[in-house]
Amino acid sequence: MPPCHCATALCHWDGSHGTFFGCATGCATGTRCATGTVLMAHFWVHSRYQTKAGNNMPRASRQLSESGYYHVVLRGIGRQILFEDNNERQVFLSTVKRYRDNLGFKVIAWCLMSNHVHLLLYDPNQILSEAVKRIALSFAKQHNKRHDHVGHVFEDRFTSKPIETNEQLIAAVNYIHNNPQKAGLASAQSYKWSSYKEYLGSKGLSDTSIVIGYLGGWSNNNESELEYQIQCSRTYITDAEAKKLITQTLSPQEQESLEGQDKEARDRALVRIKELGIAVRQIERLTGIGRNIISRAHK
Repeated sequence: MPPCHCATALCHWDGSHGTFFGCATGCATGTRCATGTVLMAHFWVHSRYQTKAGNNMPRASRQLSESGYYHVVLRGIGRQILFEDNNERQVFLSTVKRYRDNLGFKVIAWCLMSNHVHLLLYDPNQILSEAVKRIALSFAKQHNKRHDHVGHVFEDRFTSKPIETNEQLIAAVNYIHNNPQKAGLASAQSYKWSSYKEYLGSKGLSDTSIVIGYLGGWSNNNESELEYQIQCSRTYITDAEAKKLITQTLSPQEQESLEGQDKEARDRALVRIKELGIAVRQIERLTGIGRNIISRAHK
């Protein structure tokens, strides 16, 4: 039986099952580790059962999202750099795309940082753990082969935060897109390795229709307007708060113009409302005016 490639790794014995599991470097099933133990499963199983000395408590179950949306974060182990160059970034994105197509989840937003990754995923089939593990394992194998490295690439367990409301969804998209700016790297607009530009019309990995639709949709392919809507929606306000803000901002005459026949007066009032950072669809709900009219309104 061939030896595994790790040389120094040790297999993990799970006494409750009477089974040896694979070493932490992911040696193939059926190979022999440095200790002479036959490996029965690869490192994902090992990671699941490995515990700290004296701690046999099981992990807490991953919190499920009723909506199917999750903000997922994958981190390099020990803050390890994940992407040495743009080629590795492209490899990671291609890996996500492959499993997206094979497993049926949707990518809503993403951002690649130096030592961690943000993914906003829609998982209607409840295969989140399988999908993320496959992505991580595939990329780790390619990363290790390229750098002649053995061992873990990502932290043992990815984090996932359920997203349950439209407000949380928009907030998560904006958090992900603004992560480079928060880290002092670049603005959301200028950072290349995120889905921000996909929300301005560029084709890519993400399904942007859900968030764009919630914000009111495209307006004659006016990218600057959509960018403005995304920027303004960073802090979401409720309908009650928006209605109060409109009442405080518009004069009684301007409020009446929203229901009147004077198109220019109505458009001026709509522009002032949009300048408050209220999303088009929210304005539509509050005023009863169609979103196309709202989107076309300009000074």
